[in-house]
Amino acid sequence: MDARISISSEQRSTEEALIATVEASFADCADPRMMQLMQSLVKHLHAFVRDVRLTEAEWDKAIEFLTAVGHITDDRRQEFILLSDVLGVSMQTINVNNQCVDDATEATVFGPFFVNDAPEISNGGDIAGGAPGQPCWVEGTVRDTAGKPVPGARIEVWEADEDGFYDVQYPNDRAAGRGHVFAGPEGRYSFWGLTPTPYPIPHDGPVGKMLEATGRSPMRASHLHFMVTAPGLRTLVTHIFVAGDELLKSDTVFGVKRSLIKDFVEQPAGTPTPDGRNLVGRTWTRTRFDIVLAPEIPR
Repeated sequence: MDARISISSEQRSTEEALIATVEASFADCADPRMMQLMQSLVKHLHAFVRDVRLTEAEWDKAIEFLTAVGHITDDRRQEFILLSDVLGVSMQTINVNNQCVDDATEATVFGPFFVNDAPEISNGGDIAGGAPGQPCWVEGTVRDTAGKPVPGARIEVWEADEDGFYDVQYPNDRAAGRGHVFAGPEGRYSFWGLTPTPYPIPHDGPVGKMLEATGRSPMRASHLHFMVTAPGLRTLVTHIFVAGDELLKSDTVFGVKRSLIKDFVEQPAGTPTPDGRNLVGRTWTRTRFDIVLAPEIPR
């Protein structure tokens, strides 16, 4: 149907009357915020339907799609997060809720592969857990926007292996490519991980089919996930990205921010490592990520 079709004033009035009726149905909601959310949702959903002159067959397809998203979601795979991510809704929600404060580190998407209770490692420890990939030394500091170190900050990290898979995508329950470390007395932290490589989001489900149908790539730019928490400071969920990655401008979940692009400098085989680790003739990379946490927002 041509979305530019002429709409009679009578038809327009009928459509607008329905919107008003549905909005009014929430007027007795005891929670003002809930009422605002529902009335705004109704207004924008109906605006979409009217803007594109949505057909009944198209709406049926949309319901089938959302049903399929629900069916494939389980405790190891969150297809709704993927859907939110590829539509840019996750990133926009982050933008709205993490406005810039001084030089605080910018936030980006959470992603669907975080796992609670990842193993603790000591400063300078290894999160790889045997996952394949080029070793990478990551170091930095955690401080607040006043420049004070944040000793004891909890730094959760997780990443895909060189084959593009997270540990939870494998059939076993081994923790690999993830862990948490606590910042030291001066706010310093370090760990061994893997040099990030590009990978596709899971695209064997309904979200992947949607991307294929619309001519979009499922590829994510190379990145390493962080979640940093400390009392009295805003929780930071972010990534760091690899400078020079050709996917930085087309990350399928729109998560790249310029400030989060870091140099991962390759070290020739035989280069001494910061902690004396023997890599038996292997190349490795190193990067630095200094983290600045914003003040906690009063609720």
